[in-house]
Amino acid sequence: MTRHLTVPERRVGQALTHFHQLDPQTRDRLFLHPPTPFADTDPRDRLAVALGASLYVPGNRPDLAETITRRCDEGVVSMVIDLEDAVADDQVDVALAGAVDALDRLAGTPTAGMLLFVRVRTASEIRAIAATLGPGITSLTGFVVPKFTAATGPESLAAVAEASETLGKHLYVMPVLESPVLAYREARDTELQSIATLLAAHRQRVLAVRVGATDMCGLFGIRRDRDLTIYDVRVVSDVIASIVNYLGRMDGTGFVITGPVWEYFADHERMFRPQLRETPFAEHDAVRFRQQLVSRDLDGLLREIALDHANGIQGKTVIHPSHVAPVHALATVTHEEYHDAMDVLGGAAGGVLASGYGNKMNELKPHRDWAQRVVLRASVFGVTNQGVTFVDVLTALAAR
Repeated sequence: MTRHLTVPERRVGQALTHFHQLDPQTRDRLFLHPPTPFADTDPRDRLAVALGASLYVPGNRPDLAETITRRCDEGVVSMVIDLEDAVADDQVDVALAGAVDALDRLAGTPTAGMLLFVRVRTASEIRAIAATLGPGITSLTGFVVPKFTAATGPESLAAVAEASETLGKHLYVMPVLESPVLAYREARDTELQSIATLLAAHRQRVLAVRVGATDMCGLFGIRRDRDLTIYDVRVVSDVIASIVNYLGRMDGTGFVITGPVWEYFADHERMFRPQLRETPFAEHDAVRFRQQLVSRDLDGLLREIALDHANGIQGKTVIHPSHVAPVHALATVTHEEYHDAMDVLGGAAGGVLASGYGNKMNELKPHRDWAQRVVLRASVFGVTNQGVTFVDVLTALAAR
């Protein structure tokens, strides 16, 4: 018999919470400390972490407002209405009008609590949206600026500032780093230094820095296979390392950096063995679920998300709804992570402590920034109960 889950009603104006699509009993089973609500009025650093999986949707979809609402009900909290790559050149005006109409229609609904952005082609489109947007200002969080460089960025940043003043709301910008001047080694350091200086001057307006790997791959005639992560494509992984080095520092100068898109979502014939280990799934009676993940190419996505985290990257651009759950499941903070982080933050004098789990040493000074990031992530994605892993979270999301 199919079990129908009861989803808590979201009131108009209520801030969103990650995993709001799960019923209360499932949330209690999964979380020691459940996720707490967030809104676009939250502190910038917290809001940037709350982005999670940012799902792109073409701005010229005829059912745009309904699509955004449906995705919100499914657990998506961050979406980007795309006026750039997803829209043909002769459809840009239609897509721009559609974006404004959708934002206006969502105003005053629970879906307006989402983190909604518009990816524009030019700064003039930012001004056009600001000039035509009505009640949808309550739905709009900011703009995504593709192909951002030190040369083109100032105009876009100025346009967002003007739009904020025109609409009477603090709007954010998320630059996408994907241009040739970054991909080509001889210009990269100078360009990143200039971008770092530019973004520092607009720190309170920059929500996160996004990495656009597809465009950079295209510069070298590369399209990565399903069996490889972006970190296997060395010319691009080198760029990502440089971006994190310049813009992801924990000395007060850095920003949240989000991971590039995973392009695949359909079945295919595999060349290599699946990358997803069987043991975590066998331990949680989810072997068949693992097989489903492999058949849908999500094992590669899970590996890439893990590598994103290992390289200091949080959140991810996604182009398919099936990718949202893996990103969010792996963003949850485990019981072990949380207690290690609290131990580190609880010691002020430095030194080394054995983890309460008896499997590692926690160094109080070197691990302090890591611990602060863990606690911030825990506030928006929650802390799982002891023994609960991402497999349990992902299985619960799949059942929903």
